[in-house]
Amino acid sequence: MTESDAAPLCPHCAKPEILCVCDAVEPVDNKVALLILQHPQEQDRLLGTARLAVRGLKNAQLKIGLSWPSLSKVLGREADPSQWAVLHLGAAHAKDLPRDREVVVLDKKGEALPEQDKALNGLKGIVIFDGSWAQAKTLWWRNPWVLKAKRLALNPKKPSLYGNLRREPRREALSTIEAAALSLSRLENRPEIETALLKDFAAMLDKYRAALASGAVTPPEPTRKAGPPRRRTRKPSSAS
Repeated sequence: MTESDAAPLCPHCAKPEILCVCDAVEPVDNKVALLILQHPQEQDRLLGTARLAVRGLKNAQLKIGLSWPSLSKVLGREADPSQWAVLHLGAAHAKDLPRDREVVVLDKKGEALPEQDKALNGLKGIVIFDGSWAQAKTLWWRNPWVLKAKRLALNPKKPSLYGNLRREPRREALSTIEAAALSLSRLENRPEIETALLKDFAAMLDKYRAALASGAVTPPEPTRKAGPPRRRTRKPSSAS
């Protein structure tokens, strides 16, 4: 960022004015609640989307921290984690998920449950971790109550709208707002949720690209978010 470093930030999306799209956001009345848990070290205020996702939904919260004793404590009201789901792919691979489903319920081994529609029925809310893969893993292990919730994984048919603005460790990786849009729209069978949230995201990206072109912002250093550990394979012998 250049001259906009000293610019006041929007109280809703925490972005400088040249990147803020809050005035055009029309919040959607979602029935399935959204809770975003943001790692304290997630500081991508230019391209981050957690606050924009909460801005675009009437039933959504953002909490920043590492651990909470229970879902009820983080929500500030009584809640049964067994009626919620946590979005966490973990060590599972999208290629192993059912190809005909974009939102998949996993068992404790990271495998897709056989009766998907039944497992998804009646969910009252979803939890999304906001941060790098390593930060999401930290949030998962620091909050034991998530193990009482259902575990979801996404297998999106389309790549992230980020395009070449931000590199991701996996093809199926999405921004937080895209993950929320895909999850909620499929759970509620309401494509208008995804349409509305992606419209806001695309508008923000348009502003970011315009700011890049004008020199109002400078692109971040080309870093890659930490992905899941890769298995080491032994180099085959060259002996004949």
